[in-house]
Amino acid sequence: FMETIEKFSLKGKAAIVTGATRGLGQGIAIGLAGAGADIVGVGRSDHSQTREKIEKLGRRYLELKLDMGENTTPELVVQKTVEQFGKVNILVNAAGITRRVMAIDISRKDWQDVLDVNLTALFFMCQAVARQFIKQGGGGKIINIGSMTSYQGGIKVIPYTASKAAVRNITMHMCNEWAAPYGIHINCIAPGYMVTDMTAPMRSETSRMAETNTRIPMDRWGVPEDLAGAAIFLASDASDYVNGFTIAVDGGFLAKS
Repeated sequence: FMETIEKFSLKGKAAIVTGATRGLGQGIAIGLAGAGADIVGVGRSDHSQTREKIEKLGRRYLELKLDMGENTTPELVVQKTVEQFGKVNILVNAAGITRRVMAIDISRKDWQDVLDVNLTALFFMCQAVARQFIKQGGGGKIINIGSMTSYQGGIKVIPYTASKAAVRNITMHMCNEWAAPYGIHINCIAPGYMVTDMTAPMRSETSRMAETNTRIPMDRWGVPEDLAGAAIFLASDASDYVNGFTIAVDGGFLAKS
Protein backbone atom coordinates (compact mmCIF):
# COMPACT_ATOMS: atom_id res chain seq x y z
CA PHE A 1 0.00 0.00 0.00
CA MET A 2 2.79 2.40 0.91
CA GLU A 3 4.39 1.84 -2.50
CA THR A 4 1.15 2.93 -4.16
CA ILE A 5 1.01 6.09 -2.06
CA GLU A 6 4.68 6.79 -2.92
CA LYS A 7 3.73 6.95 -6.61
CA PHE A 8 1.70 10.08 -5.85
CA SER A 9 4.62 11.80 -4.09
CA LEU A 10 6.20 14.84 -5.74
CA LYS A 11 9.07 15.02 -3.24
CA GLY A 12 12.19 16.56 -4.76
CA LYS A 13 10.33 17.76 -7.88
CA ALA A 14 10.37 21.33 -9.21
CA ALA A 15 7.04 22.53 -10.61
CA ILE A 16 6.37 25.67 -12.66
CA VAL A 17 2.81 26.96 -12.23
CA THR A 18 1.68 29.91 -14.36
CA GLY A 19 -1.15 32.00 -12.94
CA ALA A 20 -0.06 30.88 -9.45
CA THR A 21 -0.96 34.11 -7.64
CA ARG A 22 -4.70 33.44 -7.41
CA GLY A 23 -7.63 31.30 -8.50
CA LEU A 24 -7.09 27.88 -10.06
CA GLY A 25 -3.33 28.31 -10.41
CA GLN A 26 -2.98 29.11 -6.73
CA GLY A 27 -5.12 26.11 -5.71
CA ILE A 28 -3.01 23.79 -7.87
CA ALA A 29 0.32 25.25 -6.72
CA ILE A 30 -0.62 24.70 -3.06
CA GLY A 31 -1.81 21.16 -3.87
CA LEU A 32 1.47 20.25 -5.62
CA ALA A 33 3.47 21.72 -2.72
CA GLY A 34 1.40 19.63 -0.30
CA ALA A 35 2.50 16.54 -2.27
CA GLY A 36 6.16 17.57 -1.90
CA ALA A 37 7.04 19.78 -4.89
CA ASP A 38 8.95 23.05 -4.79
CA ILE A 39 7.06 25.70 -6.75
CA VAL A 40 8.00 28.34 -9.29
CA GLY A 41 5.05 30.71 -9.40
CA VAL A 42 4.56 32.90 -12.47
CA GLY A 43 2.07 35.76 -12.29
CA ARG A 44 1.68 39.51 -12.49
CA SER A 45 -0.27 40.11 -9.27
CA ASP A 46 0.82 39.83 -5.62
CA HIS A 47 2.53 36.51 -4.81
CA SER A 48 2.57 36.91 -1.01
CA GLN A 49 -0.50 34.76 -0.24
CA THR A 50 0.67 31.85 -2.43
CA ARG A 51 4.24 32.10 -1.13
CA GLU A 52 3.10 32.08 2.51
CA LYS A 53 0.89 29.01 2.07
CA ILE A 54 3.58 27.06 0.21
CA GLU A 55 6.37 27.95 2.63
CA LYS A 56 4.10 26.95 5.51
CA LEU A 57 4.04 23.48 3.93
CA GLY A 58 7.84 23.43 4.12
CA ARG A 59 8.39 23.82 0.40
CA ARG A 60 10.42 26.46 -1.45
CA TYR A 61 8.75 29.12 -3.59
CA LEU A 62 10.38 31.08 -6.40
CA GLU A 63 8.37 34.16 -7.35
CA LEU A 64 8.53 35.29 -10.99
CA LYS A 65 6.58 38.49 -11.65
CA LEU A 66 6.30 38.15 -15.41
CA ASP A 67 3.64 38.76 -18.04
CA MET A 68 2.67 35.57 -19.93
CA GLY A 69 1.81 37.74 -22.95
CA GLU A 70 5.49 38.67 -23.46
CA ASN A 71 7.37 36.59 -26.06
CA THR A 72 10.46 36.27 -23.87
CA THR A 73 8.64 34.91 -20.79
CA PRO A 74 8.78 31.11 -21.47
CA GLU A 75 12.57 30.95 -21.92
CA LEU A 76 13.07 33.28 -18.95
CA VAL A 77 10.87 31.11 -16.68
CA VAL A 78 12.80 27.96 -17.60
CA GLN A 79 16.16 29.71 -17.15
CA LYS A 80 15.25 31.08 -13.70
CA THR A 81 13.82 27.69 -12.60
CA VAL A 82 16.98 25.83 -13.61
CA GLU A 83 19.15 28.47 -11.89
CA GLN A 84 17.17 28.05 -8.65
CA PHE A 85 16.34 24.31 -8.61
CA GLY A 86 18.75 22.81 -11.15
CA LYS A 87 15.92 21.24 -13.17
CA VAL A 88 12.25 21.31 -14.17
CA ASN A 89 9.98 18.29 -13.61
CA ILE A 90 6.45 19.66 -13.91
CA LEU A 91 4.69 22.48 -15.76
CA VAL A 92 1.13 23.61 -15.08
CA ASN A 93 -0.27 26.19 -17.50
CA ALA A 94 -3.01 27.83 -15.43
CA ALA A 95 -2.62 31.48 -16.50
CA GLY A 96 -5.68 32.66 -18.40
CA ILE A 97 -7.81 35.68 -19.17
CA THR A 98 -11.24 36.26 -20.67
CA ARG A 99 -13.38 39.05 -22.12
CA ARG A 100 -17.13 38.91 -21.57
CA VAL A 101 -18.56 40.29 -24.83
CA MET A 102 -21.17 38.89 -27.21
CA ALA A 103 -19.68 37.42 -30.41
CA ILE A 104 -21.48 40.03 -32.54
CA ASP A 105 -19.65 42.81 -30.64
CA ILE A 106 -16.20 41.34 -29.93
CA SER A 107 -13.30 43.55 -31.03
CA ARG A 108 -10.19 42.25 -32.77
CA LYS A 109 -8.11 43.45 -29.80
CA ASP A 110 -10.18 41.51 -27.23
CA TRP A 111 -10.02 38.41 -29.44
CA GLN A 112 -6.24 38.68 -29.84
CA ASP A 113 -5.51 39.51 -26.17
CA VAL A 114 -7.25 36.32 -25.00
CA LEU A 115 -5.62 34.08 -27.61
CA ASP A 116 -2.18 35.56 -26.90
CA VAL A 117 -2.31 34.49 -23.23
CA ASN A 118 -4.56 31.41 -23.25
CA LEU A 119 -3.21 29.71 -26.36
CA THR A 120 -0.02 31.20 -27.81
CA ALA A 121 1.76 31.79 -24.47
CA LEU A 122 0.59 28.37 -23.24
CA PHE A 123 2.02 26.60 -26.30
CA PHE A 124 5.39 28.35 -26.15
CA MET A 125 5.58 27.62 -22.41
CA CYS A 126 5.02 23.92 -23.25
CA GLN A 127 7.69 24.13 -25.95
CA ALA A 128 10.28 25.79 -23.68
CA VAL A 129 9.73 23.25 -20.89
CA ALA A 130 9.70 20.30 -23.34
CA ARG A 131 13.08 21.46 -24.66
CA GLN A 132 14.39 21.51 -21.09
CA PHE A 133 12.95 18.01 -20.43
CA ILE A 134 14.75 16.75 -23.56
CA LYS A 135 18.01 18.36 -22.43
CA GLN A 136 17.66 16.75 -18.98
CA GLY A 137 16.54 13.33 -20.29
CA GLY A 138 13.97 11.27 -18.40
CA GLY A 139 10.83 13.07 -19.58
CA GLY A 140 8.53 15.22 -17.47
CA LYS A 141 4.91 16.16 -16.85
CA ILE A 142 2.93 19.00 -18.43
CA ILE A 143 -0.61 19.88 -17.37
CA ASN A 144 -2.65 22.38 -19.38
CA ILE A 145 -5.84 23.93 -18.04
CA GLY A 146 -8.81 23.69 -20.38
CA SER A 147 -12.45 24.46 -19.59
CA MET A 148 -15.99 23.29 -20.15
CA THR A 149 -15.65 25.35 -23.34
CA SER A 150 -13.08 22.79 -24.49
CA TYR A 151 -16.21 20.67 -25.10
CA GLN A 152 -19.05 23.12 -25.75
CA GLY A 153 -19.65 26.60 -27.02
CA GLY A 154 -20.27 28.81 -24.01
CA ILE A 155 -21.99 32.20 -24.16
CA LYS A 156 -20.41 35.67 -24.24
CA VAL A 157 -16.81 34.30 -24.21
CA ILE A 158 -15.98 33.48 -27.83
CA PRO A 159 -12.19 34.11 -27.76
CA TYR A 160 -11.98 32.12 -24.51
CA THR A 161 -13.96 29.26 -26.11
CA ALA A 162 -11.66 29.32 -29.15
CA SER A 163 -8.57 29.22 -26.93
CA LYS A 164 -9.76 26.44 -24.63
CA ALA A 165 -11.02 24.19 -27.44
CA ALA A 166 -7.58 24.61 -29.04
CA VAL A 167 -5.77 23.84 -25.77
CA ARG A 168 -7.48 20.45 -25.58
CA ASN A 169 -6.51 19.65 -29.19
CA ILE A 170 -2.91 20.86 -29.07
CA THR A 171 -2.46 18.79 -25.89
CA MET A 172 -3.27 15.72 -28.00
CA HIS A 173 -0.97 16.93 -30.79
CA MET A 174 2.00 17.46 -28.44
CA CYS A 175 1.41 14.00 -26.94
CA ASN A 176 1.61 12.50 -30.45
CA GLU A 177 5.00 14.11 -31.02
CA TRP A 178 6.60 14.00 -27.57
CA ALA A 179 5.45 10.80 -25.82
CA ALA A 180 7.62 7.97 -27.16
CA PRO A 181 10.77 9.79 -28.27
CA TYR A 182 11.12 11.95 -25.14
CA GLY A 183 9.03 10.35 -22.38
CA ILE A 184 7.01 13.54 -21.96
CA HIS A 185 3.49 13.27 -20.52
CA ILE A 186 1.13 16.09 -21.47
CA ASN A 187 -2.46 16.14 -20.28
CA CYS A 188 -5.20 18.67 -19.66
CA ILE A 189 -7.65 19.38 -16.84
CA ALA A 190 -11.02 20.87 -17.82
CA PRO A 191 -12.47 22.58 -14.73
CA GLY A 192 -16.21 22.98 -14.45
CA TYR A 193 -17.78 26.14 -13.06
CA MET A 194 -15.33 27.43 -10.45
CA VAL A 195 -15.58 30.20 -7.86
CA THR A 196 -12.71 32.52 -8.88
CA ASP A 197 -12.17 36.22 -9.63
CA MET A 198 -12.54 35.42 -13.34
CA THR A 199 -16.08 34.05 -12.92
CA ALA A 200 -17.27 36.88 -10.63
CA PRO A 201 -18.96 38.79 -13.51
CA MET A 202 -20.81 35.65 -14.60
CA ARG A 203 -21.83 34.87 -11.02
CA SER A 204 -23.38 38.34 -10.79
CA GLU A 205 -25.73 37.51 -13.71
CA THR A 206 -28.79 35.94 -12.05
CA SER A 207 -30.15 34.29 -15.21
CA ARG A 208 -26.78 32.62 -16.06
CA MET A 209 -26.44 31.35 -12.48
CA ALA A 210 -29.93 29.83 -12.53
CA GLU A 211 -29.04 28.10 -15.81
CA THR A 212 -25.77 26.59 -14.59
CA ASN A 213 -26.93 25.52 -11.14
CA THR A 214 -29.53 23.12 -12.50
CA ARG A 215 -26.87 21.59 -14.76
CA ILE A 216 -24.40 20.51 -12.03
CA PRO A 217 -25.32 17.12 -10.52
CA MET A 218 -23.23 17.87 -7.41
CA ASP A 219 -25.33 21.01 -6.91
CA ARG A 220 -22.43 23.36 -6.23
CA TRP A 221 -19.73 25.28 -8.04
CA GLY A 222 -16.16 24.07 -7.61
CA VAL A 223 -13.39 25.82 -5.70
CA PRO A 224 -9.68 25.92 -6.69
CA GLU A 225 -8.74 23.19 -4.17
CA ASP A 226 -11.02 20.80 -6.08
CA LEU A 227 -8.39 20.67 -8.84
CA ALA A 228 -5.48 19.72 -6.58
CA GLY A 229 -6.10 15.94 -6.62
CA ALA A 230 -6.27 15.69 -10.41
CA ALA A 231 -3.16 17.87 -10.73
CA ILE A 232 -1.17 15.78 -8.24
CA PHE A 233 -2.20 12.59 -10.09
CA LEU A 234 -1.19 13.97 -13.51
CA ALA A 235 2.09 15.39 -12.15
CA SER A 236 3.09 12.16 -10.40
CA ASP A 237 4.35 8.69 -11.36
CA ALA A 238 0.82 7.38 -10.67
CA SER A 239 -0.27 8.67 -14.11
CA ASP A 240 2.60 7.22 -16.15
CA TYR A 241 0.28 5.64 -18.75
CA VAL A 242 -2.04 8.63 -19.05
CA ASN A 243 -1.10 10.85 -21.98
CA GLY A 244 -2.83 13.30 -24.32
CA PHE A 245 -6.08 13.20 -22.36
CA THR A 246 -8.36 15.84 -20.86
CA ILE A 247 -9.84 15.09 -17.42
CA ALA A 248 -12.98 17.02 -16.50
CA VAL A 249 -13.22 18.16 -12.88
CA ASP A 250 -16.74 19.50 -13.16
CA GLY A 251 -19.05 18.12 -10.49
CA GLY A 252 -20.70 15.97 -13.18
CA PHE A 253 -21.59 18.89 -15.49
CA LEU A 254 -20.69 17.05 -18.70
CA ALA A 255 -22.63 13.96 -17.59
CA LYS A 256 -25.94 15.83 -17.67
CA SER A 257 -27.77 16.45 -20.93
